[in-house]
Amino acid sequence: MDIVIRAAIIFVILWFITRLSGRSTLGELSSFELILFITMGDMVAEGVVPQDYSATAGILAVGTMALLTISISWVNSRWRRPSTITHGVPVVVVHEGEVLHDVLHRERLGLDDLLAAARGQGIELVSNIRLAVLETNGQLSFFSGDQGESGGSAPPPVG
Repeated sequence: MDIVIRAAIIFVILWFITRLSGRSTLGELSSFELILFITMGDMVAEGVVPQDYSATAGILAVGTMALLTISISWVNSRWRRPSTITHGVPVVVVHEGEVLHDVLHRERLGLDDLLAAARGQGIELVSNIRLAVLETNGQLSFFSGDQGESGGSAPPPVG
């Protein structure tokens, strides 16, 4: 039972760390950040299963984390409120050609990263962007020109 409790605590700590690291970081990890996250997994293994190298302990720890992940996915699929806590909400970073610098700063997204993503979508000028949204997975969505509604859910609130 001790391993299950340790695994659950480590799961919550890892979830919290990834939420703190920010969306833009999770959307595109650098090589260093990827190595850091992999190494972090190795470091927490000792905290979950201290000096117990048995297959049973490993399976129990991994099973606990898998069960928690599946449980969170199930809860998120049933109710919207927990999803906003576990995954966050999309955030508008450009509105009607105006970059919302305070939002960029709060989300730890650099202007250069925003402009590079816009260029990647074939957008030359920020003034051509009607709406840019930082999605919960760290990707940027751009809407430009006089496009009609796409039929999707309502756009996220500005700012």
